[in-house]
Amino acid sequence: MGFFTDTSVCIGCKACEVACKEWNDVPDDGFVFRATSYDNTGALGASTWRHVAFIENGDGWLMSSDVCKHCTDAACLDVCPTGALFRTEFDTVVVQSDVCNGCGYCVPACPYGVIDRREGDGRAWKCTMCYDRLRGGLEPACAKACPTDSIQFGPLDELRERAAARVAGLHAAGRTEARLYGEDPADGVGGDGAFFLLMAEPETYGLPPDPVVTTRDLPAMWRWAAAAALSMVGVTVLATAGRRR
Repeated sequence: MGFFTDTSVCIGCKACEVACKEWNDVPDDGFVFRATSYDNTGALGASTWRHVAFIENGDGWLMSSDVCKHCTDAACLDVCPTGALFRTEFDTVVVQSDVCNGCGYCVPACPYGVIDRREGDGRAWKCTMCYDRLRGGLEPACAKACPTDSIQFGPLDELRERAAARVAGLHAAGRTEARLYGEDPADGVGGDGAFFLLMAEPETYGLPPDPVVTTRDLPAMWRWAAAAALSMVGVTVLATAGRRR
């Protein structure tokens, strides 16, 4: 299961942010006006699991509701030493706050900069895709509250088909800038469980153009480290044997 967020119909109402906070009891994150945009929450974080960006783009606006991508190849899962992060039966990624020890390894591991530790708490927090609601047969609170169906929830295969049709329709209407982001299972994170229809380059929305799972090279690194360690042991043994002679 996953999210398809169609930014072309987002109106910036922030109903998704409010619904997320209400349902998940996510605390206030300050709501500070930064004088850089009409966006008053800034970015995703430990206390902002849905973030609606307001981007001034030439003569118009780009608006997009961002969220954890629930990567197929999730580096946060790879580096968590306690098992606090786990993959659910819906193929989403969830943090168990009662198991998290606050080590913070998951924070730099995320290629999207989504997961973060909460100030005064120390533990890592992020979107759960409303795991409790899914288990009860309900859709996530953000999708339920979205008045324009910018946020759509369902089986990923169906969402990808729907998204491809939407892009084709926009292209036929002359909106050739429309493109999908994160829908490809062959990309650097194995495809995202939350993907987007964008109306500009990913960088415009603060998204990495070619995200790659940050633990991709770990097996090779461990092999190199093991080989180096064995080499050092061999050198030490030879040196010791030479001294004895």
